[in-house]
Amino acid sequence: MKKVLCLLFFLIIILTGCGKNDESDVLNDLDKKIGNNNYYLEGNLEIVNNDNVYNYEVSVAYKKDDNYKVSLTNTSNNHEQIILKNSEGVFVVTPSLNKSFKFQSDWPYSNSQIYLLQSMLNDIKNDDKRDFKVNDNNYVFSTVVNYPNNRKLIKQDIMLSKKLKVKKIEVFDENNIPMMTMDFSKIDFNPTFKKNYFELDTVMESVKVEGMAKQVDSIEDSIYPLFLPSGTKLTNEEKVAKDNGERVILTFDGEKPFLLVEETASVFDEFTIVPTSGEPYILQDTIGVLGENSLTWSTCGIEYYMVSDVLNQDELVEIASSISALPTMK
Repeated sequence: MKKVLCLLFFLIIILTGCGKNDESDVLNDLDKKIGNNNYYLEGNLEIVNNDNVYNYEVSVAYKKDDNYKVSLTNTSNNHEQIILKNSEGVFVVTPSLNKSFKFQSDWPYSNSQIYLLQSMLNDIKNDDKRDFKVNDNNYVFSTVVNYPNNRKLIKQDIMLSKKLKVKKIEVFDENNIPMMTMDFSKIDFNPTFKKNYFELDTVMESVKVEGMAKQVDSIEDSIYPLFLPSGTKLTNEEKVAKDNGERVILTFDGEKPFLLVEETASVFDEFTIVPTSGEPYILQDTIGVLGENSLTWSTCGIEYYMVSDVLNQDELVEIASSISALPTMK
């Protein structure tokens, strides 16, 4: 009798262990683990754009309900920007310029977010045709993604350990080439956040800036897009002086006309909040502002503003992504 009981107990252990590999069980456990729980995470984000690769050190703090603080630091130049969401709205803070854009936005719920656990979980739950595999002691979910402003991104692989620790997320294009990769190095589901941690003033006080961005006083060479829509060309270029700098206005006419403004970035003496409409958007080496018919971003001491009544958001992003921080020939 004892032998029979031991055998039954052994079988129960085996069956229970096998059940942990069941997709629905894994998803249910993952939902309980993440859900609406507080967390803090760190990792590295790699973004591929044409032949260029951009790397960010990422830290994310989340506190229920609806408080986010996402810090992205470009590893090539140590340039940090922060996406902050609290009861006051959504902010993109650029400490080196002593400036923040303020949005009335539904970020981060408008599209997939590779560095947010809730977004990852929602992508899995919302894809009825998702794929689930168990290999090398890992769970892997493959799902579609929702990046409405970059339709080349079509799917992602989410790698979890058997203890449901998120290890890596890769987002692929239509050629199955990874265009974004997030490697998670730390995840804490019991973080302690100080009072007012998610308030804008606290964020600015806590950011350590080695020095404000160096004020660029002039634009030696205009910077031109390497990609233009068919039937569109540069028809006019004008350089004008402004207080403490210069501005270049480039006019492109044809089938897909647009205006591109390049100007020296201003470093504010006092912290300045700029109200804006649109959504935060990671563009190459910086976080910009993507509106219905416009795109604004700042890099290497130059601020860019692109606007068009004809171009859609995909086209705005494609042109902007072809603009190098280094001067190019027409």
